[in-house]
Amino acid sequence: MNDTQLIQAEHFSKIALEDPFFDSLKADYAGFQKWFDAKRSKPDSFAYTFRSAETGGLDGFLYLKEEHGEVKDVYPPLHPAHRLKIGTFKVNPHGTRLGERFMKRAFDLAISKKVDSLYVTVFSKHSALVELFARYGFSLVAKKPGDNCEELVLARDLSTVSGDVVLDYPRIPFREGRHFVLSLYPIWHSRLLPDSLLNTESPDILEDVSHTNSIDKIYLTAMQGIEQLQRGDTLLIYRTASGGSAYYTSVITSVCVVEEVIHISSFKTEAEFLEYCAPYSVFSKLELIDFFRRKKYPWLIRFTYNLALTKRSNRKVLLEEIKLPRNIYWGFFRITTEQLVNILKQTGDYEKASTLIYPS
Repeated sequence: MNDTQLIQAEHFSKIALEDPFFDSLKADYAGFQKWFDAKRSKPDSFAYTFRSAETGGLDGFLYLKEEHGEVKDVYPPLHPAHRLKIGTFKVNPHGTRLGERFMKRAFDLAISKKVDSLYVTVFSKHSALVELFARYGFSLVAKKPGDNCEELVLARDLSTVSGDVVLDYPRIPFREGRHFVLSLYPIWHSRLLPDSLLNTESPDILEDVSHTNSIDKIYLTAMQGIEQLQRGDTLLIYRTASGGSAYYTSVITSVCVVEEVIHISSFKTEAEFLEYCAPYSVFSKLELIDFFRRKKYPWLIRFTYNLALTKRSNRKVLLEEIKLPRNIYWGFFRITTEQLVNILKQTGDYEKASTLIYPS
C-alpha cells in the first residue's frame, strides 16, 4: 500500500500536546497528558495524524494498540482474544468524511495483524463518532467507568458476518459467478481509491475531500452491462493505460463490493441526485448537474473500497497467465471465480483476501 500525505504515522515525540486539538481530550480524560508523555519516551509509540494544509495543526488523530488476553477494565470484561484497540480517535469535523479514512486505516491494520476483533471506548455525547462505528458493524458490548461519566465499549468481531455489505466491511461476500471488472480512467481512479496509487504516482494528487476519504464510492458510467450488477457482487477495479501501451500499463488495483446500482432516472429532482452523489463521486457539482440534465452517464454504481492489491496484474498477465479472452470489452466484463482466485494469487493477496471472504 502506498503511504499518502493525507494521513501520516508520526512518533508521539513529534506531536505537540499543546495543540488546541487536544483540549477536548484533556478535558474528557484527567490522565491524558500523563498517558501522552509516557508514549513519547517509547521508541515504538506512533499515532496516525492528519494535519491542516493551511496551519499545520492537527485535524485528525488515531492511536491503535494490538492487545492479547482479557479486557478487565470494562464491565462485563471482554473474554481473552487477539484484539486491536482503537485507543484514541478524534477528527475535527469539516465535511470531508475524514473519519472514514481513519476507520479504513484501523481496519487495514486489523487485517494485517490478523486480529479477532476491534474495540473502542467512546462517550455517548460523541454521537457522530458512535454512528460512524455503528455503520461499520460495531455494537455495544460493555461499559467503562470514567472520571466524569461512563464510556460505551463498542466492538466489532471480524469472524462473524451479518450478511450486509456495509456492516460486514471490510469482509467480502463471495458469490459464485458474481465477479466483475470495472475500468476507470487514471484521472478518476487514484482520487477515488487513494490506497491504490501506483508507485509512479505522487501522493500530492490526493486532497482532503469526501470522495477520497470515504469508504463508500459512487461512479457514474454509460458502459454496457452495468445493469446486471447486484448488491454483494465482487468488483475489481481496472486502471486504464497511462504513459504507455495498455498491454503493460493497464492494471487491476483494487477489490470492491457493490452496494447498489441505480439508474439516473430514479431520482425525481436534481437536488435529490446531488445529495446522493456529491459526497462520494469524483465529479464536481457542475459536472453532476450537467450529467443529470443530459442523462449522459445513466448508471450509478455505489460500492465499498475493501482491498488495495499489493501487486497489480497488467493486461499482459491477465491475458497470458489468467487466460482472459482477448476479444472482451475491457470497460466492464465478468470473470469466473477461478480467474478471480488466480488474480489474487498473482498479486500476492490471496492469503489476505481469504481472511476477508465469506460465502454469500
